[in-house]
Amino acid sequence: MELSDYLKILRRRWLSIALIAVLCCAAALALTLTQTKKYSSSARLFVSTTTSDDSSALNSAGQFSVQRVQSYADLVSSRELASTVISDLGLDLTPGELAREVSAAVTTNTVNLTLTATDPDAHQAQQIAQSYAEGLVDMVRQLETPPGETVAPIKATIVDQASFSATPVAPQPKRNAALGLVIGLVLGFGLAVLRQTLDTRINSSADLQEITDKPVLGTIGLDSNAKETPLVTAIPSHSPRAEAFRVLRTNLQFVDVDTPNKVFVLTSAIPEEGKTSTSINLALSMAQAGVRTLLIEGDLRRPRAAMRLGLDGAVGVTNVLVGKLKFEDALQQDDETGLDFLASGPVPPNPAELLQSKAMQELLAQLRATYDVVIIDAPPLLPVTDAALLSTHADGAILVVRHGKVTRDQARLSRDRLEQVDARLVGVVMNMVPTRGRGYGYGYGYGYGYGYGYAPDRAPVDTAAGGGEATTESAS
Repeated sequence: MELSDYLKILRRRWLSIALIAVLCCAAALALTLTQTKKYSSSARLFVSTTTSDDSSALNSAGQFSVQRVQSYADLVSSRELASTVISDLGLDLTPGELAREVSAAVTTNTVNLTLTATDPDAHQAQQIAQSYAEGLVDMVRQLETPPGETVAPIKATIVDQASFSATPVAPQPKRNAALGLVIGLVLGFGLAVLRQTLDTRINSSADLQEITDKPVLGTIGLDSNAKETPLVTAIPSHSPRAEAFRVLRTNLQFVDVDTPNKVFVLTSAIPEEGKTSTSINLALSMAQAGVRTLLIEGDLRRPRAAMRLGLDGAVGVTNVLVGKLKFEDALQQDDETGLDFLASGPVPPNPAELLQSKAMQELLAQLRATYDVVIIDAPPLLPVTDAALLSTHADGAILVVRHGKVTRDQARLSRDRLEQVDARLVGVVMNMVPTRGRGYGYGYGYGYGYGYGYAPDRAPVDTAAGGGEATTESAS
């Protein structure tokens, strides 16, 4: 992954990252509040040897003291010294427990040794540190005094008595909160990257580019009012959804510019991606622009287009293909836009055989000569073969991809289904793309070679709809 990919993840999932960081920070503070406060006290000792007037002897004695002070620091953790302190102070601790509360540090290249004791009671911490310092002085005197003599050649002297501080050294709320925040940010971002890596759903045009080099012909934003008003003819002409379909209409005009009459199959990988709504609204938008358009309800298994248009679905494609009805007699029209519509008709027992029949091929040839554009609303590619069969008779297939629903594997398999029958995929439509918090506007430009992805900042103005100057609209 590149830096830009990480920035996209951060921008897309910043809320979850921030939430995890806050939770970790709160957990660190809660843990801090449950911890017992501890206070610290320190005493400092100086290790020296017997003085001499000989400079070389003085130097040797100094080196000897530096070497010995490391050993004395190690003696601080001895059980014997801890037992002595426990006995002197009457502590209710074991030697091991007390030894863990005391530490020793030697200043580099010196003979200074600092003892530090911690305890939940500040006064007791001071007493422990002082008792340890005195106990270590006695222990050094006993260990360093040669047999038969009363004076040791090296001794430890307390130079700083045990200090007292009423400020606890642990826990540290600010430090722990900061540490929890940092850990939370790292954890949150790591989980976001992992989630993004494991998420195989298509969420942007970049995901589509990994599957196909075909352009994104249009991006239809997610509209919360789409269920109540599914048709673009029932919404204001300046609304983002209506404008998105005009952009799709414009881009579709630049597919095979040398072919005046075109037949397109609109399909999807799986159900519930909005391919029927996209087919209907694209056909309505074309009819509104004065393009001779026919919409065919090519889903002979679960037809829905007639119901959404408010037209009769009892007669249609199946009646025409079996020769019981002429095309002209089965044709219906949307009064508001002049869109011609051919319903699916009765559900047949053999939809695939009908769609790949010679009669269907001849019907499409007839319609191609009559209309500027024929749009076929076909079933999804993965459950059945109908859409792939229809695409072999058409000028191209358009794959409708619902944002965040279909996976890369499903889209890739849909592409392969079309390639297996030598059908042509001409482009992709991103459907139900979230627009909240993102610019959803339109600017000047044209040509289906321009792909519009997750949240486009620019898209073509439809000259057929009277657009010339760039316009920008936003939707929440």
